[in-house]
Amino acid sequence: MDVESKSGRSFVRARAALVAGSLGLLLAVGGCGASGDSMDSGAKAADGKAAPREGFADEDGGAAASAAPEEQADGKAAAPKPGGTHVIRTATLSVEVKSVPKAVAAARGAAEGAGGLVASENTERLDDTYETSHLVLRVPQERFQEVLRELAGSGKLLSRTSNAKDVTDQVVDVDSRISTQRASVARVRELMDQAEKISDVVALEGELSSRQSDLESLLAQQASLKDRTSLATITLDLTSPDAPGDDGSKDEDPGFLDALGGGWDAFVTMLRWIAVAFGAAFPFLLTAALAVVVWRVLRKRKAARGAAPVVTAAPAGKEGASAS
Repeated sequence: MDVESKSGRSFVRARAALVAGSLGLLLAVGGCGASGDSMDSGAKAADGKAAPREGFADEDGGAAASAAPEEQADGKAAAPKPGGTHVIRTATLSVEVKSVPKAVAAARGAAEGAGGLVASENTERLDDTYETSHLVLRVPQERFQEVLRELAGSGKLLSRTSNAKDVTDQVVDVDSRISTQRASVARVRELMDQAEKISDVVALEGELSSRQSDLESLLAQQASLKDRTSLATITLDLTSPDAPGDDGSKDEDPGFLDALGGGWDAFVTMLRWIAVAFGAAFPFLLTAALAVVVWRVLRKRKAARGAAPVVTAAPAGKEGASAS
């Protein structure tokens, strides 16, 4: 019994020693592997190319990628990219076309087909014969050149101007000021929630109203910049070939016949104005003439009465003496 118990104890001790040796060997191998991994990660960190741990998003790329969908889900506009530019594009075209109504319809179709709109349209008829049209078109920036070429090719191009203004700095400045102003409004509202005196509440309300007004003005500027940078403006003037003002002969030097015709037109115009003036003054002249005639008639009658002879009766004695 003692021999068997001693042999069993020795077997257990030997088994425990074997297990302990195996665990030590495993720990030694794991320590070497960990030190190798730490050395590799340190080398990668030194090179600036350390990969993120498995199961965790990268602090730069992963966080930005996860934040972008959240901003889109909330409907908030993301900040402009560092390399993005904001440009306001405008152009002015003057085109001579055979049919102004057809050209107006084509221009409207080109703008609406590109995803834009007709901001204004003004069509006039000159001398009851010729038509001219003035249109202001708004088209997306990416279709600006395409629409411009289509409009310029609709007839005879008389003039064309194009401008581009970079307003990136202005857009970034307005966006930054809006963020600051919103934070300022939020701070004033927090102070209003903490205010206890009526005088403090009144003062904070006035300050909040002023800051909200500034914020609304900045938001209006932001909306205007967004509209002008997202949609380009094209001003189009359409005229017919025979419309007054389009004839190139007016630019030539006048000759003798032109001077003679101009003089005759001036003479006829002078006679016409004299006739108009005489017609306007005729009632007054007729009244004055009648007044003069009546005055002269009355004057003659008065003179005739003054020149008539006066007959007087002679005494009776003188008549008898003369008879004897």
